[in-house]
Amino acid sequence: MFDIITILFGSTIRSATPLIFTALGGTFSERSGVVNIGLDGMMTIGAFSAVLVSYFTGSPFLGLLGAIVAGALFGWLMAFLSIHFKANQVVVGTAINILAASLTTFLLVEIWGKPGQTDNVSYFTPWGPFNMFTYLAFILVVVSYFVLYKTPFGLRVRSVGEHPRAADTLGVNVYMIRYICVILSGILGAIGGAALSIGSISLFKEGMVAGKGFIALAAVIFGKWHPIGAALACLFFGFADAIQTVSMSLGLDVPKEFLFALPYILTMMAVSGLVGKSVAPAADGIPYEKGEK
Repeated sequence: MFDIITILFGSTIRSATPLIFTALGGTFSERSGVVNIGLDGMMTIGAFSAVLVSYFTGSPFLGLLGAIVAGALFGWLMAFLSIHFKANQVVVGTAINILAASLTTFLLVEIWGKPGQTDNVSYFTPWGPFNMFTYLAFILVVVSYFVLYKTPFGLRVRSVGEHPRAADTLGVNVYMIRYICVILSGILGAIGGAALSIGSISLFKEGMVAGKGFIALAAVIFGKWHPIGAALACLFFGFADAIQTVSMSLGLDVPKEFLFALPYILTMMAVSGLVGKSVAPAADGIPYEKGEK
Protein backbone atom coordinates (compact mmCIF):
# COMPACT_ATOMS: atom_id res chain seq x y z
CA MET A 1 0.00 0.00 0.00
CA PHE A 2 2.82 2.38 0.92
CA ASP A 3 4.54 1.63 -2.39
CA ILE A 4 1.38 2.51 -4.31
CA ILE A 5 1.07 5.83 -2.44
CA THR A 6 4.74 6.62 -3.12
CA ILE A 7 4.37 5.86 -6.82
CA LEU A 8 1.15 7.88 -7.00
CA PHE A 9 2.76 10.86 -5.26
CA GLY A 10 5.83 10.83 -7.50
CA SER A 11 3.75 10.46 -10.64
CA THR A 12 1.47 13.32 -9.58
CA ILE A 13 4.40 15.70 -9.10
CA ARG A 14 6.00 14.71 -12.39
CA SER A 15 2.73 15.07 -14.32
CA ALA A 16 1.99 18.44 -12.72
CA THR A 17 5.43 19.96 -13.39
CA PRO A 18 4.95 21.08 -17.04
CA LEU A 19 1.42 22.23 -16.20
CA ILE A 20 2.69 24.47 -13.38
CA PHE A 21 5.10 26.37 -15.64
CA THR A 22 2.40 26.92 -18.25
CA ALA A 23 -0.30 27.83 -15.73
CA LEU A 24 1.96 30.44 -14.15
CA GLY A 25 2.46 31.93 -17.61
CA GLY A 26 -1.29 31.95 -18.17
CA THR A 27 -1.80 33.63 -14.79
CA PHE A 28 0.50 36.53 -15.67
CA SER A 29 -1.09 36.94 -19.11
CA GLU A 30 -4.67 36.89 -17.84
CA ARG A 31 -3.90 39.07 -14.83
CA SER A 32 -2.77 41.70 -17.32
CA GLY A 33 -5.97 41.32 -19.35
CA VAL A 34 -4.93 39.02 -22.22
CA VAL A 35 -6.46 35.56 -22.63
CA ASN A 36 -3.69 33.31 -23.93
CA ILE A 37 -5.38 30.43 -25.73
CA GLY A 38 -2.04 29.80 -27.46
CA LEU A 39 -0.41 28.17 -24.43
CA ASP A 40 -0.68 24.74 -26.02
CA GLY A 41 1.24 25.92 -29.07
CA MET A 42 3.85 27.59 -26.88
CA MET A 43 4.38 24.33 -25.04
CA THR A 44 4.71 22.54 -28.38
CA ILE A 45 7.29 24.95 -29.80
CA GLY A 46 9.16 24.91 -26.48
CA ALA A 47 9.35 21.12 -26.40
CA PHE A 48 10.55 21.01 -30.01
CA SER A 49 13.05 23.87 -29.74
CA ALA A 50 14.62 22.38 -26.61
CA VAL A 51 15.25 19.10 -28.44
CA LEU A 52 16.41 20.87 -31.62
CA VAL A 53 19.06 22.99 -29.86
CA SER A 54 20.12 20.12 -27.61
CA TYR A 55 20.51 17.93 -30.72
CA PHE A 56 22.90 20.34 -32.43
CA THR A 57 24.83 21.50 -29.34
CA GLY A 58 24.76 18.41 -27.13
CA SER A 59 23.79 20.60 -24.17
CA PRO A 60 20.37 20.39 -22.48
CA PHE A 61 21.05 23.76 -20.83
CA LEU A 62 21.39 25.37 -24.26
CA GLY A 63 18.31 23.39 -25.28
CA LEU A 64 16.38 25.03 -22.45
CA LEU A 65 17.69 28.42 -23.56
CA GLY A 66 16.49 27.65 -27.10
CA ALA A 67 13.03 26.84 -25.74
CA ILE A 68 12.97 30.14 -23.83
CA VAL A 69 13.89 32.12 -26.96
CA ALA A 70 11.26 30.31 -29.06
CA GLY A 71 8.63 30.84 -26.37
CA ALA A 72 9.49 34.54 -26.15
CA LEU A 73 9.09 34.89 -29.94
CA PHE A 74 5.71 33.16 -29.93
CA GLY A 75 4.67 35.22 -26.91
CA TRP A 76 5.70 38.39 -28.75
CA LEU A 77 3.68 37.30 -31.80
CA MET A 78 0.64 36.72 -29.60
CA ALA A 79 1.13 40.11 -27.93
CA PHE A 80 1.75 41.96 -31.19
CA LEU A 81 -1.42 40.68 -32.83
CA SER A 82 -3.73 40.89 -29.83
CA ILE A 83 -2.42 44.11 -28.24
CA HIS A 84 -1.03 46.18 -31.13
CA PHE A 85 -3.61 45.15 -33.76
CA LYS A 86 -6.31 44.36 -31.17
CA ALA A 87 -7.18 41.11 -32.93
CA ASN A 88 -9.56 38.67 -31.28
CA GLN A 89 -7.44 36.93 -28.63
CA VAL A 90 -9.15 33.56 -28.98
CA VAL A 91 -8.61 33.55 -32.75
CA VAL A 92 -4.96 34.62 -32.39
CA GLY A 93 -4.32 31.95 -29.75
CA THR A 94 -5.90 29.29 -31.94
CA ALA A 95 -3.71 30.40 -34.86
CA ILE A 96 -0.63 30.16 -32.60
CA ASN A 97 -1.56 26.57 -31.74
CA ILE A 98 -2.01 25.64 -35.41
CA LEU A 99 1.24 27.38 -36.38
CA ALA A 100 3.24 25.55 -33.70
CA ALA A 101 1.83 22.14 -34.64
CA SER A 102 2.36 22.70 -38.36
CA LEU A 103 5.85 24.18 -38.01
CA THR A 104 7.14 21.35 -35.82
CA THR A 105 5.70 18.73 -38.19
CA PHE A 106 7.43 20.41 -41.13
CA LEU A 107 10.78 20.77 -39.33
CA LEU A 108 10.71 17.16 -38.14
CA VAL A 109 10.83 15.97 -41.73
CA GLU A 110 13.25 18.67 -42.89
CA ILE A 111 15.81 18.09 -40.11
CA TRP A 112 15.41 14.44 -39.12
CA GLY A 113 14.06 13.19 -42.41
CA LYS A 114 11.11 11.41 -40.84
CA PRO A 115 7.73 12.27 -39.33
CA GLY A 116 6.55 11.33 -35.86
CA GLN A 117 9.52 11.96 -33.60
CA THR A 118 13.11 13.14 -33.34
CA ASP A 119 16.20 11.18 -32.40
CA ASN A 120 17.26 10.98 -28.77
CA VAL A 121 19.20 13.97 -27.45
CA SER A 122 20.99 15.04 -24.28
CA TYR A 123 18.51 15.75 -21.50
CA PHE A 124 18.33 16.63 -17.81
CA THR A 125 18.87 13.56 -15.65
CA PRO A 126 16.95 13.36 -12.37
CA TRP A 127 18.23 15.05 -9.24
CA GLY A 128 17.01 12.58 -6.63
CA PRO A 129 13.40 11.53 -7.22
CA PHE A 130 12.69 14.41 -9.63
CA ASN A 131 14.47 16.41 -12.30
CA MET A 132 15.56 20.05 -12.27
CA PHE A 133 12.29 21.24 -13.79
CA THR A 134 10.24 20.01 -10.83
CA TYR A 135 12.27 21.95 -8.27
CA LEU A 136 12.30 25.02 -10.50
CA ALA A 137 8.52 24.89 -10.99
CA PHE A 138 7.78 25.05 -7.26
CA ILE A 139 10.35 27.81 -6.74
CA LEU A 140 8.66 29.83 -9.49
CA VAL A 141 5.27 29.44 -7.80
CA VAL A 142 6.63 31.30 -4.76
CA VAL A 143 8.45 33.85 -6.93
CA SER A 144 5.32 34.48 -9.02
CA TYR A 145 3.20 35.02 -5.91
CA PHE A 146 5.77 37.48 -4.54
CA VAL A 147 6.03 39.37 -7.84
CA LEU A 148 2.25 39.65 -8.35
CA TYR A 149 1.27 40.54 -4.78
CA LYS A 150 4.33 42.07 -3.11
CA THR A 151 5.94 44.29 -5.75
CA PRO A 152 4.99 47.52 -7.57
CA PHE A 153 5.20 45.66 -10.88
CA GLY A 154 2.65 43.10 -9.68
CA LEU A 155 0.32 45.89 -8.59
CA ARG A 156 0.58 47.41 -12.07
CA VAL A 157 -0.16 44.04 -13.68
CA ARG A 158 -3.26 43.54 -11.57
CA SER A 159 -4.46 47.11 -12.09
CA VAL A 160 -4.05 46.79 -15.87
CA GLY A 161 -6.09 43.59 -15.81
CA GLU A 162 -8.85 45.06 -13.65
CA HIS A 163 -9.14 48.69 -14.80
CA PRO A 164 -6.68 49.67 -17.55
CA ARG A 165 -8.24 53.12 -18.00
CA ALA A 166 -7.58 54.02 -14.35
CA ALA A 167 -4.07 52.55 -14.54
CA ASP A 168 -3.34 54.59 -17.67
CA THR A 169 -4.58 57.75 -15.94
CA LEU A 170 -2.07 57.11 -13.13
CA GLY A 171 0.80 56.82 -15.63
CA VAL A 172 1.00 53.04 -16.05
CA ASN A 173 1.93 51.98 -19.58
CA VAL A 174 -0.87 49.49 -20.23
CA TYR A 175 0.57 48.25 -23.51
CA MET A 176 4.05 47.64 -22.11
CA ILE A 177 2.74 45.74 -19.07
CA ARG A 178 0.59 43.52 -21.27
CA TYR A 179 3.46 42.90 -23.70
CA ILE A 180 5.74 41.86 -20.83
CA CYS A 181 3.16 39.51 -19.34
CA VAL A 182 2.22 37.83 -22.62
CA ILE A 183 5.87 37.34 -23.60
CA LEU A 184 6.50 35.95 -20.10
CA SER A 185 3.60 33.54 -20.59
CA GLY A 186 5.23 32.36 -23.81
CA ILE A 187 8.54 31.80 -22.03
CA LEU A 188 6.96 29.88 -19.15
CA GLY A 189 4.79 27.83 -21.53
CA ALA A 190 7.89 26.92 -23.55
CA ILE A 191 9.72 25.87 -20.38
CA GLY A 192 6.73 23.66 -19.61
CA GLY A 193 7.12 22.11 -23.05
CA ALA A 194 10.85 21.61 -22.49
CA ALA A 195 10.00 19.81 -19.24
CA LEU A 196 8.08 17.28 -21.35
CA SER A 197 10.90 16.69 -23.84
CA ILE A 198 14.42 17.22 -22.46
CA GLY A 199 13.09 16.93 -18.93
CA SER A 200 11.51 13.49 -19.37
CA ILE A 201 11.98 11.37 -22.49
CA SER A 202 14.96 13.02 -24.29
CA LEU A 203 13.10 13.47 -27.60
CA PHE A 204 10.17 15.24 -29.21
CA LYS A 205 7.09 13.39 -30.43
CA GLU A 206 4.24 14.80 -32.46
CA GLY A 207 1.25 15.21 -30.19
CA MET A 208 3.27 14.84 -27.00
CA VAL A 209 1.76 18.01 -25.53
CA ALA A 210 -1.70 16.46 -26.05
CA GLY A 211 -3.74 19.46 -24.94
CA LYS A 212 -1.77 20.11 -21.76
CA GLY A 213 -1.74 23.82 -22.57
CA PHE A 214 -5.53 23.83 -22.36
CA ILE A 215 -5.41 21.89 -19.09
CA ALA A 216 -2.98 24.53 -17.75
CA LEU A 217 -5.40 27.26 -18.85
CA ALA A 218 -8.17 25.45 -16.99
CA ALA A 219 -5.87 25.34 -13.93
CA VAL A 220 -5.59 29.13 -14.12
CA ILE A 221 -9.38 29.42 -13.98
CA PHE A 222 -9.74 26.69 -11.36
CA GLY A 223 -7.04 28.40 -9.28
CA LYS A 224 -8.86 31.75 -9.52
CA TRP A 225 -6.03 33.50 -11.38
CA HIS A 226 -3.68 33.11 -8.40
CA PRO A 227 -0.21 31.50 -8.71
CA ILE A 228 -0.63 29.23 -5.70
CA GLY A 229 -4.21 28.33 -6.64
CA ALA A 230 -3.12 27.55 -10.19
CA ALA A 231 -0.28 25.34 -8.91
CA LEU A 232 -2.67 23.43 -6.64
CA ALA A 233 -5.04 22.96 -9.57
CA CYS A 234 -2.13 21.59 -11.62
CA LEU A 235 -1.45 19.08 -8.85
CA PHE A 236 -5.10 18.09 -8.99
CA PHE A 237 -4.91 17.49 -12.75
CA GLY A 238 -1.53 15.81 -12.28
CA PHE A 239 -3.15 13.44 -9.79
CA ALA A 240 -5.78 12.51 -12.39
CA ASP A 241 -3.00 11.72 -14.85
CA ALA A 242 -1.11 9.76 -12.18
CA ILE A 243 -4.16 7.59 -11.51
CA GLN A 244 -4.07 6.61 -15.17
CA THR A 245 -0.37 5.70 -14.98
CA VAL A 246 -0.61 3.76 -11.72
CA SER A 247 -3.79 1.91 -12.71
CA MET A 248 -2.29 0.74 -15.98
CA SER A 249 1.00 -0.29 -14.38
CA LEU A 250 -0.83 -2.30 -11.70
CA GLY A 251 -3.13 -3.89 -14.27
CA LEU A 252 -6.33 -2.73 -12.54
CA ASP A 253 -9.59 -3.63 -14.25
CA VAL A 254 -10.49 -0.08 -15.27
CA PRO A 255 -11.25 0.79 -18.92
CA LYS A 256 -8.14 2.47 -20.28
CA GLU A 257 -10.29 4.80 -22.40
CA PHE A 258 -11.80 6.22 -19.21
CA LEU A 259 -8.36 6.66 -17.65
CA PHE A 260 -7.04 8.48 -20.72
CA ALA A 261 -10.09 10.76 -20.70
CA LEU A 262 -10.08 11.45 -16.94
CA PRO A 263 -7.78 14.55 -16.95
CA TYR A 264 -9.85 16.10 -19.74
CA ILE A 265 -13.14 15.29 -18.01
CA LEU A 266 -11.87 17.06 -14.88
CA THR A 267 -10.73 19.98 -17.04
CA MET A 268 -14.24 20.41 -18.45
CA MET A 269 -15.68 20.24 -14.96
CA ALA A 270 -13.29 22.93 -13.77
CA VAL A 271 -13.99 25.42 -16.55
CA SER A 272 -17.75 24.79 -16.49
CA GLY A 273 -17.96 25.95 -12.88
CA LEU A 274 -18.85 22.61 -11.30
CA VAL A 275 -15.93 22.91 -8.87
CA GLY A 276 -16.53 26.46 -7.70
CA LYS A 277 -17.30 29.87 -9.15
CA SER A 278 -14.35 31.83 -10.55
CA VAL A 279 -14.40 35.53 -11.43
CA ALA A 280 -11.87 36.62 -14.03
CA PRO A 281 -10.06 39.99 -13.95
CA ALA A 282 -12.55 42.60 -15.14
CA ALA A 283 -10.63 43.56 -18.30
CA ASP A 284 -9.56 40.02 -19.20
CA GLY A 285 -9.88 39.47 -22.94
CA ILE A 286 -10.79 43.10 -23.71
CA PRO A 287 -8.38 44.99 -26.02
CA TYR A 288 -7.38 48.40 -24.67
CA GLU A 289 -7.60 51.51 -26.86
CA LYS A 290 -5.83 54.52 -25.41
CA GLY A 291 -8.02 57.60 -25.43
CA GLU A 292 -11.38 55.77 -25.65
CA LYS A 293 -14.02 56.57 -23.06
